[in-house]
Amino acid sequence: MWEAVERFHALTYVAPEVRETATAAGLRGFWMNYFATRIAPVGAVGPAIVQSTFFYYGPARVHRAIPDAWSFSSPDAIIAARYAGMDRALRSVYTDVDTDNFSEAAELVREAAAGCDAIGRVLHTGWASLEWPSEPHMSLWHGCTLLREYRSGNHLMAVCGEGLDGCEAVLSHVAVGGAPRAWIQDEAGWKPDDEAAAAGRLHARGWLTESGEATAACVEGRARIEHLTDTLDFPVWDRLGESRGQRLFTLLAGFAQALPPDDQLDWQHHYPE
Repeated sequence: MWEAVERFHALTYVAPEVRETATAAGLRGFWMNYFATRIAPVGAVGPAIVQSTFFYYGPARVHRAIPDAWSFSSPDAIIAARYAGMDRALRSVYTDVDTDNFSEAAELVREAAAGCDAIGRVLHTGWASLEWPSEPHMSLWHGCTLLREYRSGNHLMAVCGEGLDGCEAVLSHVAVGGAPRAWIQDEAGWKPDDEAAAAGRLHARGWLTESGEATAACVEGRARIEHLTDTLDFPVWDRLGESRGQRLFTLLAGFAQALPPDDQLDWQHHYPE
């Protein structure tokens, strides 16, 4: 379910229509768009809030975008631009957004989202404070965004519970084969000194060998993180129930066939061996 939801939500990061509306709203460049848009429902917060909430990204990458974004645009304008861009993007990908399948999927995802517990999930709570769109395709995207940010909050709790900081989380994920090594600096924006220091800490706790390979303790720790993330996420799907959950999965899987490869789920496509 996480993968199905993520694929539909994540069109927002690659669709040219979304970049165009963000630029028209005043944002400059991909990362300013990314950080400002995800945090906009929470308000015009400072970089420390973004850093602690997003966790995965290096401080320098965040500070290049925030707080400058708020001098170029406002949270309300950014949110409006995101929804306008997604409306255009979804209509570009799908010519049948008014069909019963979109309406059914939107109803199911709204029921699932009603099972989310807002406590501790800051990004989810921000997006959940917005009005649900009336059009089915936009309602479906909005609901997938709520579920996506809910899981991201659950994952953050699990990572913190394991005692990892942001850079350690990325390095350990790479070490167990969950992401390409290039992500450490290219995607997440950690500096070489950050990476070296984090690798030293992970080695000291027995998670990495001297050459940077994952130990059994690292594999077990990462498995605990995924298990706790799933455990925290499960009540949402338990509320929906097995048959309706399977139906939503089937609908989202069908919609995903028209979507481009996802940069995280399909990272082998972008970073071939």
